[in-house]
Order: sequence, then structure tokens, then C-alpha cells
Amino acid sequence: MKKKVLIFIDWYLPGYKAGGPIQSVSNLVEHLKGEFDFSIVTRDTDYCETIPYKNVKSNEWNEQADGTRIYYFSEDQLTRANVRNLIRKADFDCLYLNGIFSLYFTLIPLFYMRKKREKRVVIAARGMFAESALGVKKTKKKFFMRSARILKLFDNVLFHVTNEQEKQDVRKALGEEIPVRTAANLPSKNTLDKLPPREKNEGTLRLVNVARIAPEKNLLYALEVLKQVKSNVTFDFYGPVYDQEYWAQCKLVMDELPQNVTANYKGSIESSKVIGMLSSYHMMFMPTQGENFGHIILQSLSAGCPVIISDQTPWKRLIESNVGWDCDLQFKEFFADNIDHSAALDQQEYDEMSEAAFRYAKKYSGNDEIVVQNRYLFL
Repeated sequence: MKKKVLIFIDWYLPGYKAGGPIQSVSNLVEHLKGEFDFSIVTRDTDYCETIPYKNVKSNEWNEQADGTRIYYFSEDQLTRANVRNLIRKADFDCLYLNGIFSLYFTLIPLFYMRKKREKRVVIAARGMFAESALGVKKTKKKFFMRSARILKLFDNVLFHVTNEQEKQDVRKALGEEIPVRTAANLPSKNTLDKLPPREKNEGTLRLVNVARIAPEKNLLYALEVLKQVKSNVTFDFYGPVYDQEYWAQCKLVMDELPQNVTANYKGSIESSKVIGMLSSYHMMFMPTQGENFGHIILQSLSAGCPVIISDQTPWKRLIESNVGWDCDLQFKEFFADNIDHSAALDQQEYDEMSEAAFRYAKKYSGNDEIVVQNRYLFL
């Protein structure tokens, strides 16, 4: 008999604007739905949206074709009482929570489950313990951490981390005794079967970025780098505007770009269209302040699109595999030099790099050990 896993996550499919967490959970479900019965509780709107999804029934279970069930809470019905009632009535063996700061999708379920410790509770850290993440709204988060320890909120809870650095971050914040299990994020099954061809002319480069527009994703930094670039570069970026004040600063820098650089905001893009979109660009440019995984980085590589990223992600020493660069954020000139170097590549040189990126992603995605790691989160 399959074990039953109840998942709480603020935003889920068909939403896509919350980015990585949606991708992480949907990939996990896709890989393990044959072994576990998954039920998912989420909102009936996408990230930063107020209009409910079309073709979903709010405030009741929606049965999916693959056997997964999804409960979409409407804003007016998302209350403490309704969340507790849903958990009380649900049949599950394991509760899987995503992140630690969501009131309705982590804290209330966690508080309710304190007296039901016979059931496994797993919390996915989702990069929220990294210094770059804890630095946002720092005072409130410090208060939360102290309160969580006093209330023993995380007693008998297993934390899911994706790498050694995230493990260290969790234990630094909550103590060395906190139970932690490492399971790398699963790749998407929506990948290309063959490498898409791209035309590459010397001296030109088409760059792309897919991330919400917020300080931690570092779009402003990326635009500042482009002011130093000497080649003919087009930079298209996709994602929801999360921080309007930050976006205003970005637009000011866009107006200051030299004539050889063009930057275009393309709005948000649905998850199902990302792989196809990436096939029309030469490289991903994302100098992020921190990623605990970075699904878009793997997606880019899987589309044969090499990457120019910061060294604040798990994707390290990329130049050794000829799939891109991971650069120190202290040096904008490193990013600019690598962009100019990439622009100077001829067709053959670029094709070799693109093929290397495609093979690199295939190797990661074909690693069965990652499936085993994730399976044991729930056993």
C-alpha cells in the first residue's frame, strides 16, 4: 500500500510565478507519484496575483489525471480554522512543508501537528536559512527564530536540505542537534530530446534571465555589468515584478546602457514554455545573490544554453566542463569579460560549448541516486 504524503505550499501548478519551489515540488511529485499518493494544499491564485486560476474548483479537492489531489484555498477561506480542519480530516502518513515563514502553509500546520508526532513532518528549507535570505527583513526573522526555539516548533521535525551548504545554514540557525536529511532537487522530466541549433555570429550575443524582479535575484547588478560590456549584446529578462521600488531603479539603469547593449523586459513566462524559449538564446545571465538549487540554471543547460552566473549557487566550477562561468559578485568586470568572451565565440566554438551544456544537464538528470534520496524523505 502506498504511503500518503500531504504537501503544503503557498503556490503550485498551474501557477508559475513563484518559480523554484513550484518546480521543486512538481518535479518531486512527477518522479515519485508511482510510489506515493500525493495530496497538495495551496492557494487558488498565482504569486502576486488576485484572480483565481481558471478551470480549478476552489475550496475542494481537485482530482488530477495522474491520481494527485490538489486543494485550492480561496483568499476568503484561508483561515486558521479551515487549515486545521483540513489537516484533521486528511488521511496521510507524512506532512511535507515548504519553507518556514508562511503563516498558513507552514506555521499553522506545524503548530497543529505538535501533538501528532506519530506522523512524520518534513520541512523543505528552500534556501530560507542562507545568509542572503535571512538578511531580508532581518529583524522579523531573528525574532521568529528565537520564538520558534522557545515554542519548540521544530522539535521532532526532519529538515530537507539539498546540499551541504544548506545543511550548515540550517544547523547554524537552529542548532547542531536539528535532524537534517540531504536530498538534491529532482530535475524536470520536461526536457529536450536533442540539442536545438542556434546561429552564432562573432561579436554578438543573446542573453536571457528568468527570475522574479527582486533584490536577491540581482537584476540591477546584471544591468550595471552590461554598462561595461563592449560587444553587441541583447539581454531579455522574464519574471514577475515583486519589488516596485527595485524595478524603478532597474529601469533607470536600462536608460543608461550603451548603444551596443539592448535590454528588454518580457514579462512573466509560463513554466511549460521556458525550455522552448531558452532554445532561442545563446546564454543565461543570472548573477543571483543566492540559490539553494536554481532550477532555471539546470533548465538552461538542458536546452544547450550555457550560463554566466554568480558563485552563490550549487553549480560550481562550470568552466572546467566548458558549460559557463560562476563568478565572484565582488568583481563586475569578471562578468563583463566573460560576456565579451562569449560574444567573440564563432559558430564552432559556441556549438562545442552548447553541446557540453546539453550533455552536462543530461548527466545530472540521469542520476538515479537523486530519486533514492528524495524517496527516503518520506519513509
